[in-house]
Parts: sequence; C-alpha cells; structure tokens
Amino acid sequence: MTMKKLGIHEMMEVHELVNFKTVSLVKSKMLQGLVFDQDLRALMDKDVKQSIVAITALQALLPEEEIQ
Repeated sequence: MTMKKLGIHEMMEVHELVNFKTVSLVKSKMLQGLVFDQDLRALMDKDVKQSIVAITALQALLPEEEIQ
C-alpha cells in the first residue's frame, strides 16, 4: 500500500495528537502509583498500553526528515 504525503497542516494535527496522547500517557502512568483500587489500576494500565500503541502508530505517520 502506498501512502500519500501529508500536508503541513495535517502533519501539525498529527503532531498535536501525539503530544496530547503523550501527556495523557504520562498522567496515567504517574497516577497509577496513587491508586489503591485494583480495578481502576488495571483500567489505567490498559490505557497506558493502548496509548503506547496509539503513539507509535501516530509517529509512523510523521515524516522522519525535517520540514523546510
């Protein structure tokens, strides 16, 4: 499957999504240490794992070279 190049505005949107997911990931990971309920902890752990997968997929959409 060939992938078309993203426009600059689309790359910015993907970059914003990566930033948002990263902040959410860090927050969930930090709050896991404060949670005593095992069900909530399991839910937060699942969120962390899904966020890592989502961030990896979003980063694959971004070009590796610098935009001029």
